[in-house]
Order: sequence, then structure tokens, then C-alpha cells
Amino acid sequence: MPPDGEAEKPFSMDGEFGLIVTTGNTETSSVKGAVNAHQELSRWSNDYVVEALVKKDEVETDDGKESKTSAQKVFLSGQGNYKLTNPDHRLFAFASYEDDRFSGFDYQSTVAAGWAQQLWNDEATSFSYSIGPGYSFVEKDDGESLNGAIVRGALDFKWRISDNANFRQAISTEVGSHNTKSKSETSVSAKINGSLAMKLSLLLNHNSDVDADKENLDTQTAVTLVYTFF
Repeated sequence: MPPDGEAEKPFSMDGEFGLIVTTGNTETSSVKGAVNAHQELSRWSNDYVVEALVKKDEVETDDGKESKTSAQKVFLSGQGNYKLTNPDHRLFAFASYEDDRFSGFDYQSTVAAGWAQQLWNDEATSFSYSIGPGYSFVEKDDGESLNGAIVRGALDFKWRISDNANFRQAISTEVGSHNTKSKSETSVSAKINGSLAMKLSLLLNHNSDVDADKENLDTQTAVTLVYTFF
């Protein structure tokens, strides 16, 4: 959804970075980074995502204070959408890989394919969805495999509030017999200058099947800087 009078770029990419450091009674540091890329071709519309998060806490031990990693996550995904005769009607192929060290899962990976549609895309808002069957490859920390067939659905809503502010709501769910994995990201971004923006986001990650000592829902609230490379 480009600004008024501008054609959509054939390829765009932005980088996101956030750093939080606290000192005093509690000493922690968190680093979040992400790269998002979009490719718009005559027959294809493709999206690529790379995300990483690391958090360290200083804890008391018998030998004094020690820095320990309390969160470490890497997420990769790519989706290709092949445009049919009506370019708003598409066939999609999706793949993702997630390594979240403290989630109780060694890794979670998904492949899926099916139907996608751009319901509308005007000057102010856009809305698209995709749905289709797939397969998940999951291994828990104890070595148990939870591989199985899934149905994946996703929604993506964007609102261009003004020339300098944007809102986005993205939701996805992967329903399987062993586990249902869902993700929601709500974000608002505001431009600082032509290439730099500030972003406030709320990320929810939910797994229906987790170990007894783990929470089903993980939340992450972040304020980050986003730089548009091109």
C-alpha cells in the first residue's frame, strides 16, 4: 500500500532494531532485531521475514552475580503468492522455522499451501487472507516428535492512518492434532524521517500443548526503530 501517487516498489526491505537495558536492583538487557522484505512481480507477490530476540538477566549465585540468558529466539518465514487471472486471487506456498530456546520446543517448522486472496487494497487500507493444508515438524526439548498434518490460516490488515503513521494487525494459526500454534502481532509505526520510523508492537504467541512448567501464552511488547533500506 504505497503513498498516494507512488507505484508499488518491485522489492522493498526494512530492518528493525530494539535495545532495552536496565540497571540497579535488577540488571537485564534485551535485543530484538528483524528484517522484513516484500517482492512484487507481475505474477508473484512474495514476503520474507527474519526475527531474532535475546534477553539476559543478572542473577545471584553462590559465587556472586552471574549473567544468564533467559530468552533466545530465532524465527524465519517465507510466503510466495502466485497470481491467477484475477491478480487478487492467488495460490500460496508457505514455510517457516522457529527455534525458541525457552519454549519447551527444540524447534517448530511448518510448510503449507493453498488459497490466498487480496480482498481489497486502496489508498487507506488493505486486507488479505490465506488458508490451506500443511504439515508441521515439531520436536520438544525431551526429544518427543509431534509431527503431523495441520490447517494454516492467516489474516493481514493494514491501515495507512496518515502520510507518517501506519497500523497493522497480522494473525495466523496452525491447527493440528497435537498442537495448535497461533500468533498475533499488532503494531503502530510513525515516521521520524524519510527512511526511519519508530514502531510500537504487541506480539502474542500461543501453543495449546506445552509442558506443565511452561505457559501456553508468551507476550512481547517492544518499541523499536525501523529503517527502510529501499
